[in-house]
Amino acid sequence: MYIIMNTLSLFDLTGKTALITGSESGIGYALAEGLANSGAKILLNGLSQEKLKDAESRLKEQNASVVTLAFDVTQSDNVVRAIDRYTQTEGKIDILINNAGINIRGDFAGFNEIDWRKIMDVNINGTMIVSHAVVPQMIKNKAGKIINICSLYSELGRASVVPYSVSKGAMKMFTKALCAELAKYNIQVNGIAPGFIETEMTQSLRNDATFNEWLRNRTPANRWGKPRELVGAAVFLSSEASDFVNGHILQVDGGIMASV
Repeated sequence: MYIIMNTLSLFDLTGKTALITGSESGIGYALAEGLANSGAKILLNGLSQEKLKDAESRLKEQNASVVTLAFDVTQSDNVVRAIDRYTQTEGKIDILINNAGINIRGDFAGFNEIDWRKIMDVNINGTMIVSHAVVPQMIKNKAGKIINICSLYSELGRASVVPYSVSKGAMKMFTKALCAELAKYNIQVNGIAPGFIETEMTQSLRNDATFNEWLRNRTPANRWGKPRELVGAAVFLSSEASDFVNGHILQVDGGIMASV
C-alpha cells in the first residue's frame, strides 16, 4: 500500500497553479477540470466573460480553486498586465498550458491572407506571448512546466488545413527549441498532440458522414477521441512524474500515427 500511495503522489498537483489559455470550453476546459481534480489551482483564460463565468461556476461546484484571467493571447500588453497583476498579488504560476488556438479551413489556392495571419497570430504568436510573460518567473524559481497543445497536424499534412498544419508544426518545434534553452533551469517543456477530438472546432467534420466514416476507418481505435481523454497526459506532464521528460510530443490520437 505504501508503494502505491507513494507512486500516486508523483501525480499530485496540490499547491500548484496552472494557467490554461483558451480554457473556457472544449479541450481547455477539460484540462482545467482534470488538473483541478488533481489538486491544482486553475487560472482560466478566454475572451468571453460569459463563458469564463460559466466555466468558473462549474469548476467551483467541484470545489476547485479558480481565478479567471480574461485576455486575448495575441495582445501582449494585456497578457503581461494580467499575468503580472496575478503574480504580484497572488503568487507564482507553476504550470502553463498553451491551448488557445483557431482553425479556418479552405483550399490553399484561394485562401485569404488575412485569415492566414489570424491563424498564425493566435496559434504561434499567442503561444510565444504568453510563454514570454510566464517564463522569467519560472527561471527565477528554477522550476516550471510548459505544455503546448500541438496536433496530429504537427506531423501530418492534409488538404484544406495548410495554415493550421503549418502553425502546429511550428508549435512542435517551439516546444523542442524552448526545451533546449530552458531545461537547465529545471523547466520542462513538452507537447500534447491530440488526434481527432469531439469539440466545437470539429463539429462540422463530425456532421460530414463521408469524413466521419473515413476517420473511423483510419483510426485504429475506430472512433473520435473525447476531450477528457487528454487529461491523463496533461496531469502527467504537469506533475513531478515527468521531471525528466523534456522536449517530448505525446501523441493522444487513438493510434493514427502508429498505423498505415
